[in-house]
Amino acid sequence: MKTTPLTNWHQDHSGNMVDFGGFWMPLHYANGILHEHHSVREKVGLFDVSHMGEFILQGPDALSNLQYLVSNDFRDLQIGKARYGILVREDGSSVDDLLIYKTHEDRYLIVVNAANIEKDETYFRSQLKGDVNFENISDSVGQIAVQGPFADTLLKRFTDVELGYYGFQEDLLIQDIKVVLSRTGYTGEDGYEIYCKAEDTVKLWELFMASGKDLGVEACGLGCRDTLRLEAAMPLFGHELNDETTPLEAGLSMFVKLEKEHFIAQEALSTKPLRRRIGLTLVDRGIAREGSDVYCDGEWIGKITSGTKSPTLNQAIAMAIIKADYFKNENFEIDVRGKRLKAVRVKLPFYKRQGAK
Repeated sequence: MKTTPLTNWHQDHSGNMVDFGGFWMPLHYANGILHEHHSVREKVGLFDVSHMGEFILQGPDALSNLQYLVSNDFRDLQIGKARYGILVREDGSSVDDLLIYKTHEDRYLIVVNAANIEKDETYFRSQLKGDVNFENISDSVGQIAVQGPFADTLLKRFTDVELGYYGFQEDLLIQDIKVVLSRTGYTGEDGYEIYCKAEDTVKLWELFMASGKDLGVEACGLGCRDTLRLEAAMPLFGHELNDETTPLEAGLSMFVKLEKEHFIAQEALSTKPLRRRIGLTLVDRGIAREGSDVYCDGEWIGKITSGTKSPTLNQAIAMAIIKADYFKNENFEIDVRGKRLKAVRVKLPFYKRQGAK
């Protein structure tokens, strides 16, 4: 089992540890998932995301390779800005979803999902062409997410750097620790993701925990990370995205740019998808979990990809991928333990923080 630089800290502070993507990670701490969820929505939470993978792609042909392999268009991406995209195959299926940072001219930091590090590296190396160098630096990097309404207040105690959404600053010092500070997150709240040397991660974490006490800072685990991202309708690889799903089926068409000159999945993603992602709230009492069958007018039309009872909305919510012909329908049924529960289609996201665009 792989560990992060913070594994011992989690175990010493009542972390309920589980296997996640091959990493030994905290599901929650002593106060539980609901408490941690509300702490992020109302105050500020810290997440250990050091299990995520980091690659460096650099060289004169770095951009052309990103253009060819990743769904989004990076030609106008400026140094100091990040952009989301989906790494795809020729048939349009998804290898992984990525966050790509332009750190210098012809140099990019690529952040990938923990369970896909080896798969992504293999795919990149098999596809890269021209004058370009690829390096997997995952083991040398620690990453902490600071999320919630008071995230900015906490970070302002260490730096006066102003960052817009998806902006980042390299070589920033938080006390004597050199970091990359990024205005990004996976919770639907304002916040930051901070990259540092693996050996500095514990010191940085404890610094944030100590400095944020008066703000109500909480260490948070994977459990509330999932409920938070689900409320914000953010896809999770292995659920809304997987090796058989295209970005269009997952409702990510805004991150697919077909006007690029060379794109590996240009032909495959130029046709309308046969499946679509939708949001559902349950009318009947119950919770729809991943894998539950979805019906409309008595016909099976798809499956739930993620579902929970929303702590913020106090309502059962779910995302599903269904046959595209039923995308505009309003009323559905979900098979939960052999019982068909009524559900209605709702616009995504389920939750949007005040002031968010």
